Formats: sequence, C-alpha cells, structure tokens
Amino acid sequence: MVDLIKKKRDGGTFDKNEIEYIINGYTDGDIPDYQMSALIMAIYFSGMSNVETADLTIAMAKSGKMADLSAINGVKVDKHSTGGVADTTTLVLAPLVAACGAPVAKMSGRGLGHTGGTLDKLESIPGMRVSLPMDEFINNVNRVGLAVIGQTEDLAPADKKLYALRDVTAAVDIIPLIASSIMSKKLAGGADAIVLDVKVGEGAFMKDYEDAVKLAEIMVDIGENAGKRTVAAITDMNQPLGLAIGNSLEVIEACETLKGNGCKDLLDVCLFLGSYMLILAGAAANRREAVCMLQDALKSGSGFGKLKEMVKAQGGNCEALEDYSLLPQARIRNEIKADKDVYVSSLHAEELGLCAMRLGAGRATKDDVVDLSVGIMLNKKVGDLVRKGEVIATVYANDEQRLNGVLPDILSSIKTSEEFVERPELIYSLISKEGIEPYNKR
Repeated sequence: MVDLIKKKRDGGTFDKNEIEYIINGYTDGDIPDYQMSALIMAIYFSGMSNVETADLTIAMAKSGKMADLSAINGVKVDKHSTGGVADTTTLVLAPLVAACGAPVAKMSGRGLGHTGGTLDKLESIPGMRVSLPMDEFINNVNRVGLAVIGQTEDLAPADKKLYALRDVTAAVDIIPLIASSIMSKKLAGGADAIVLDVKVGEGAFMKDYEDAVKLAEIMVDIGENAGKRTVAAITDMNQPLGLAIGNSLEVIEACETLKGNGCKDLLDVCLFLGSYMLILAGAAANRREAVCMLQDALKSGSGFGKLKEMVKAQGGNCEALEDYSLLPQARIRNEIKADKDVYVSSLHAEELGLCAMRLGAGRATKDDVVDLSVGIMLNKKVGDLVRKGEVIATVYANDEQRLNGVLPDILSSIKTSEEFVERPELIYSLISKEGIEPYNKR
C-alpha cells in the first residue's frame, strides 16, 4: 500500500489489479484509514484516468452483493440525483413513470447535510416501511409497478467506508471519487438503465457547469461500458428546485404536484427526467411521446394513484397523502412578508438548505436525529413579483431558540430587487454516449 500511495502521489496510473487490491484490502480492514486517507489526498492532487475510475467503480460495486432484479418484469430504469436543496423529484417522478407502465425499483439513501434524503421524506408518512426484504421489494414492483426502499447494508460496502472517510478528510469534491461512489451503487443496485440528474450551482456539489459536464460524462461512460444505457441531465441548483425544504413539507409538495398544483420548475425537471426513463425502458419512442404520457398520468390522477398504492404496499397511511394534518406538524410557524412591492432576485440554495438543517430538517452528522416536521416553505421563486404584505416564505420550527438563531440567515439568503428579474435557466443540457446536446435544441 505504501508503494501504491507513492505511485499515485508521483502521478502514476493504477491498473485493474492494483485497484482491486486497494478496495478489497480496505473493505476487509487490512488497509487502515490513515493509509487510505493518504491515497485519497494523492488522488485529489494527481487525479484518475477514466479507465482507473471505471475500474474503481466496478471494484466498489463488487465489494458486496450485486442485487438481482431479473425477476422484475420489464426494463428497470433507475434515476439518481447528485443532490441539492428541495430536490423532491423521486416522490413525483417515480409514481408518474410507474403509471406509464415502466417499472421503478429504486434503492435510495438518507440525507447527510441540507435536508433528509428520500427515505427520510417517506418516513414522514405514518407507518411507512422503507426497509423491505428483497423478495417483498421485487413482488411490490411487479404488483404495483413501484417500490422505494433503503440501500441494503451489503450494497457496495466499500463505498460506505470510503465516503465516510472522504467526508472527514475534506475530500468529498473529487470528481473521479464522486463518479465511482454514485455509479458503484447504481451498478450494484441491479438496474438495466440509468438516468442521472447532475445538479450544478451553489446548492450542489458541482459549482460550475464545466465540472458538472465532466462528472456527467464520466458517469455516462462508466454506465455504458458496464452495459447499462445511461444518460445524464445537467440541471440548475442555484435556487431550491421546488418550494418546500424539509421532509414532511416535501411530501406535501410532491402530493400537490401529482394533483396538478405543484411548483412548475419541480414538475418540468420531473417531466424531463421521466421522459428519458420511459425512453430507456422502451415505453416511449421519443421525448415528445414520453412527455405526453407523463402529462396524461398527471391529469388523470394515475400518477398520484401510484404513489398511494406504493405507500399502502409499504405499510404507510394513505390518508396522510390527502389529510396533511396526519403528517408530522411543526409547533411554530413564522411568516416572512414583503414590506414593499419587489421581485425575488435570488434564493441562495446552499444557505437555505443549511438553515433548514439547523432547524433540524437534516443531519450534520450521520447519527443526528431528523425532525421530520420542520423546514422552510417558499411562496415565491426567482423572478416572481411579491406584493407588499405577501408572504415570501414560511419557516416551520419546534424550538424558539433555534428559530431565532436561524431566522437572520434565512432573511439574508432571500434577496429582492425593485427591478424586474429574469427567471433562471432550469435545464442546461443532456449528455449521452452521443455527446452533449443543449436543452434548447431538444
């Protein structure tokens, strides 16, 4: 291992056998954290080739059990987001896609940072089980068309160890390691095809477009070389995607979106990603046809019906999807109102996410307990006009002291202007094995 650390430190390239030695040794506990930390920092400065990154991904995927989803009928398409603030896409997207006839067998994670992950959001629903035996998971997908569960402990265990180490050694933002972390779980998860949502902006890992494209290209290349049809969308995360930042609040927003009352930017991203899920699943011939199918599922209510079916199949109380008072409720509500007519000029995604975390909606450490009821509900987005006295945002809290500590930072994260402000771009481009295609050309 010392020789390998030195090799990468001096700019060398690992072969497949060397990468397998590193991953197997670290997973088994033969390579200590201090040596792996040194190697990670060497990778930070020397980088990894695309071949090295692909070999690393495969080794990490094979460090545990590879899920076998062959018993699920049809082409299984997975979707993954690189993360952001108010990113409620799975709760809207998965039911719509399932309602269009494409099976969705999704393994999701918990959040660390801004707000909870998809599992935390789902656990806002009373009785909802997100840990199912594999046979029940597969049966639910065949029967309902949709199931969302937590990643099993034996799914890519090398990634769990490596990510935890990166998190405490200032090494999260290394593109080859981000790509291998994401794709190792996707390959181990058993999907036939993969749609990636690569976020870019201040509320995302990738702060600039070029880095987002680089990450997307590497992940698409890994997926395709592993025999999985893979595409990646580059989407904006300079402001929160939807309106809700917080777990039960995001469940409410997902329900309202599926009922046709949701935030337009959240729906637009879901329609874009969902269209490619349907194409890769063979359920639609092109994006226009796919979008029409998804819109029909929205208008008919069949998408919302699929969410209800999934929740019921996993032990959740479906009534909470209609009667939101059955979801966790915050004790304190604080409205932020405009003192004059203004336009919203910016909503700093990362700061708002961190504020929600400080209220209790997310985890600063993996052992933190999430308060499923707290968060921030935006009433306006960038480019919207706010009249004097109108509510810009509502803060939900259970602790007066926490609220008072966070409120000034929430206020400073919401910028306004007396001048008209253009709405920002939402979807930048699609990346596939054919290359990069700007969204406005599709």
